[in-house]
Amino acid sequence: MTDSRFTPAALYLRLLNIVSLIGLAVAPPVVRIALALPFLRSGLTRWDGFLQLSVGTQFLFEDQFKLHIFGNLYGFPAPDTVALLVGCAEIALPVLLLAGFATRLVGLALLIMTGIIQLVFPDGWVNFHLYWAALALAVMALGPGPLSLDYLMSRVFARPRKRSAPA
Repeated sequence: MTDSRFTPAALYLRLLNIVSLIGLAVAPPVVRIALALPFLRSGLTRWDGFLQLSVGTQFLFEDQFKLHIFGNLYGFPAPDTVALLVGCAEIALPVLLLAGFATRLVGLALLIMTGIIQLVFPDGWVNFHLYWAALALAVMALGPGPLSLDYLMSRVFARPRKRSAPA
């Protein structure tokens, strides 16, 4: 009589389970890194010093970047404010994502940013925006994974409290 735990089918299912567990542990941080890097690299080019936007960034948002909507071009409203917000977001959101803090919300924010970037650069979807959107959706779906501050905080704050016996 053969032990059913060692049949080829059972061994194959165990192997698939192990591969799945490895993927669930490794995929979320890899996806977070892949999404964070292009935004962080862009964000680092926006500044000349602490909270000092570069002249190039100001020029881009005031004169160059236009929203392509229904065949028309529109400038950004309050371009200096938008440039400052984008510059801050392109630093803060990737840092939060790399740390795995507020991961799903950061994924949503980066998905929205990608959509707006698509409106500014409508031809960029095939080379960049489609992949950024896919990564943002993966972050939103997979969550932070076990190597994240979100996971650590869920373990710390979700511990059941011991109740003392009534007196």
